[in-house]
Amino acid sequence: MTTEKERMENDEKHVTDDGPKVNYKGWKAMPFIIGNETFEKLGAIGTLANLLVYLTTVFNLKNITATNMINIFSGSTNFATLLGAFFSDTYFGRYKTLGFCTFTSFLGLLVIQLTAVFKKLHPPECGKESKTCIGPTSGQMAFLIGGFGLLMVGAAGVRPCNLAFGADQFNPNTDSGKKGINSFFNWYFFTFTFAQMVSLTLIVYIQSNVSWAIGLGIPAALMLISCVVYFMGARLYVKVKPTGSPMTSLVQVLVVAIKKRALELPAEHPMISLFNYVPPNGINSKLPYSYQFRSLDKAAIMTPQDKINPDGSAANPWNLCSIQQVEEVKCVVRVLPIWVSAILYHIVIVQMHTVLVFQALQSDRRVGHSNFKIPGASYNVFLMLTMTLWLPIYDRIVVPFLQRLTGKEGGITLLQRMGIGIFLSALCMLVAALVEEHRRNLALTNPIGIQPRKGSISSMSGLWLIPQLTLAGLAETFAAVGQVELYYKQFPENMRSIGGSLFYCGMAGSSYLSTFLISVVHKTSAKSASGNWLPEDLNKGRLDFFYYMIAALEIMNLGYFILCAKWYKYKEITSGSSNLELNQVSKQSETSTFGV
Repeated sequence: MTTEKERMENDEKHVTDDGPKVNYKGWKAMPFIIGNETFEKLGAIGTLANLLVYLTTVFNLKNITATNMINIFSGSTNFATLLGAFFSDTYFGRYKTLGFCTFTSFLGLLVIQLTAVFKKLHPPECGKESKTCIGPTSGQMAFLIGGFGLLMVGAAGVRPCNLAFGADQFNPNTDSGKKGINSFFNWYFFTFTFAQMVSLTLIVYIQSNVSWAIGLGIPAALMLISCVVYFMGARLYVKVKPTGSPMTSLVQVLVVAIKKRALELPAEHPMISLFNYVPPNGINSKLPYSYQFRSLDKAAIMTPQDKINPDGSAANPWNLCSIQQVEEVKCVVRVLPIWVSAILYHIVIVQMHTVLVFQALQSDRRVGHSNFKIPGASYNVFLMLTMTLWLPIYDRIVVPFLQRLTGKEGGITLLQRMGIGIFLSALCMLVAALVEEHRRNLALTNPIGIQPRKGSISSMSGLWLIPQLTLAGLAETFAAVGQVELYYKQFPENMRSIGGSLFYCGMAGSSYLSTFLISVVHKTSAKSASGNWLPEDLNKGRLDFFYYMIAALEIMNLGYFILCAKWYKYKEITSGSSNLELNQVSKQSETSTFGV
């Protein structure tokens, strides 16, 4: 008989098909992984949270230029995660990717910090009474952008790999391993919340009120500690080798479907007529046949030229794909219209991280009757606090209540959750427009001071910005969290890292689209009778009109999303039923509604 200790030790080991045992250290490796995550997030967020203020006050960039620069950087960084996931899965593995990219992030933060330390690396300071300031030279901008580039490379590998690498340390085939994975996810999001809190308060305060050199040096030092902690645990880690990118299968289906586009599809019982092969050791769930995107089914049509291996697989996967591969591609294609709606939704959150900072800087940021002022970038802590407080309430109270009403697993469907988030985002922009109109009126009639180069400061308390940030936080708990869960559950199992990258790519699209909107509005409104909506001095512009425009865009987006949700068909999984029986079930349930 085995003892309890032996059973626990066996729990931590997994025998692969090739024979060798993988020794899962589980929680023994967590101090190094969670420590690495904590310091990495403190370093990255500590710099990025206040970067907009740094560009406008130290590099003397105009508001529009700095905002667009941040949006392009954020968009490119998020889009790069797709490349990071591809290279990690295909060539390097998560351990090497994380190690290299964490060190690259440190170099990027160090370069940005040096621009604050050495006077020759940034423009001369503007005098308080100066109406004109000297902008950065091409050399200074090149050095700064070099730091941005290093940060982009670092984030490309860290963001899609960090969660998966932590989960790799637990045995997914045991109960203790599954519990460990769930606990790790909880610790991960706690770490993220902790890093946001410290970054948006302490580090941002040091940057804005003490010294930019010190305030940017702290994140760089924290990132260096993150590198050291990560490599200290190297002997304990389970290092999963790259197995090839799942994107290859997706591309094969598209290529073969195009090759065979002239062939006729079978009218009845397609699963009998099409090539039906499921790898015996594949990690993906077997999917039933669906009647959407039937043109892709042509990739599974067998011709006399197609050869089959003795094990039943296609001899040339670039000439013949299985219907299982086709259905996996359909899962991805179905999500894309929803993804487009998510891009439009996230424009609202982009404004909360960029334009709202300028709103705060031209508001009364004093706390009570003291002289202490909340830094402009720190107001986003209210968005994060809303998420932190609402998520456990939603999970522990709201979901069980909704489950009793609807009988559904999550109380409401993932698409319903996203729809609520999009509605709240439109409401957020309406509130933001009303608050901005109030702030501007008070700035013109009852200012309390002058901000150099930016105009008069409104007597409106900056605390009036909290309602729109609260709504944005609630919108994120519904739309963003629902979106991540949708990708995780609806993508094939071997494409979940790609699903995570798709989320970041959507954020990238939002950043690019926001840049486009701001540039177009800035140029076109300058010629209008009402004047430029987005000038340097917000009191001379109509930021409220810009917010109303985004609110209208979100209302249209909500209508588009509802149409997509009615059309969407959730992924089904074969479980003991014959293919022919599943055909009929799939055909009957083909059309999904927003309430299903």
